[in-house]
Amino acid sequence: MSNETLSILLFLAFVAATLAVTVWASRNTRSATDFYAGGRSFSGVQNGLAIGGDYMSAASFLGIAGLIALYGYDGFLYSIGFLVAWLVALLLVAELLRNSGRFTMADVLAFRMSPRPVRTAAGVSTITVSIFYLLAQMVGAGALVALLFGFTSEFAKGATIALVGVLMIVYVVFGGMKGTTWVQIIKAVLLMSGAALVTLLVLTEFGFNLSSLLSDAANESGKGEAFLEPGLRYGTEEEGLSGKIDLISLGLALVLGTAGLPHILIRFYTVPTARDARKSVMWGIGLIGVFYLFTLVLGFGAAALVGSEEISRVNAAGNTAAPQLAERIGEIVFGEAGGTILLAVIAAVAFATILAVVAGLTLASSSSFAHDLYAHVFRKGKATERDEVRVARIAALVIGAVSIVLGIYAQRLNVAFLVALAFAVAASGNLPAILYSLFWKRFNTAGAVSAIYGGLGAAMFLVFFSPVVSGSDKALFTGHDWSWFPLNNPGILSIPIGFLCGFVGTVLSKEYNAEKYAEIEVRSLTGAGAETAVKD
Repeated sequence: MSNETLSILLFLAFVAATLAVTVWASRNTRSATDFYAGGRSFSGVQNGLAIGGDYMSAASFLGIAGLIALYGYDGFLYSIGFLVAWLVALLLVAELLRNSGRFTMADVLAFRMSPRPVRTAAGVSTITVSIFYLLAQMVGAGALVALLFGFTSEFAKGATIALVGVLMIVYVVFGGMKGTTWVQIIKAVLLMSGAALVTLLVLTEFGFNLSSLLSDAANESGKGEAFLEPGLRYGTEEEGLSGKIDLISLGLALVLGTAGLPHILIRFYTVPTARDARKSVMWGIGLIGVFYLFTLVLGFGAAALVGSEEISRVNAAGNTAAPQLAERIGEIVFGEAGGTILLAVIAAVAFATILAVVAGLTLASSSSFAHDLYAHVFRKGKATERDEVRVARIAALVIGAVSIVLGIYAQRLNVAFLVALAFAVAASGNLPAILYSLFWKRFNTAGAVSAIYGGLGAAMFLVFFSPVVSGSDKALFTGHDWSWFPLNNPGILSIPIGFLCGFVGTVLSKEYNAEKYAEIEVRSLTGAGAETAVKD
């Protein structure tokens, strides 16, 4: 059996299993709480697995492994940033958000402020961040199919992206949060098992000697010792000062962005208590931390056994390094048939990864549209729960269609790089509003709207005029050049702008509600009254 046939069979088996879970979940999704928050019925361990499944995306499995395989030390910076970011989420956001909100990020902001402008701003930001993140998953899907089946036509890759989009819409429309969460749990188990297997085989090949692995990786990369040192991808001598600033900007975006990602924030509402929210984050950190250690071996193993030149030949952005490594190490250990089987398994796991993450992102954005924009802005709080859920399902269809179209045009970009942009947008707009709302007594409606729109607008504006969009061979629009902003990641400017806009907007407005702040402070820190808010 060829690797193409086996991959298709394994992938179809996963799809069939998860669709069965979705059908089961649809029968148990009766209220808005079921659709948005899974009935708040998941334990801390279950939600921790789902957080891991939601967070360990194509950027982690495909993008980071590819960056390490091509750029060595510098590629591992993504793993460090993604992991450290969870400390910010754990210490500043998880428990407080669970106690203060109901379904979306905007619930926290609207509690002590004028709801309509705040929910509008939060809804726009949530949808924008989610679409950026969705792009990365779509690009990963296209790269995988090109590797497995040898497709070179844009049509074939586009068809794959469309398939992924249709499946994610099905998960969200029929399964809601319950179905999506179980898909993410299944995917987390599969991903950890697949990554652990390849990691173990690679370490066995090198006698569990990391020095030997790193040495071979440096030799096969064609870059020698520079492969194991900083400066190969970020802060290079050719880039000068702008490259060093770009590295700092990337680090800020990665570390601060997680606490502002909508699809991560809504996971804290799926557990019954604040204690379970903390517990789920701890489980998530453990799972994610182990996985990023795996990516270190996967990336350097791909460089050593496959070679950076071969990886770049198949996919210039390095998105296929992990599947290529699986095929190579399978051939070495088990023979040609073993390589075929292992490639098929890892490819199927990667597809599962993509499907689970895009389902979570689509749910976050469609929930925000229905709950924040439709129910509270357009209908002024008069929409029924049934209407909300119906609109959320329609929104999932529209957002999925938009993501499919944009994903087809973004296939030249590295998936980890695309996710870093999503992190920058989230850290610039969402995070300032959340932190100010939870910790600053004086914060008000004008400040929240200014923080979200100011940070979001600054990030989008700078990205549009950066080398990411035009002016380079790897840009979104090749053959055009309107770039003047030298950095690939806008975080170093857009994040301070978001916080500054929130501060200025607040002090220029006379609005201040001391009683509401006192109530949300007690609720967020102690959980008192949180259950009442859930039932309201």
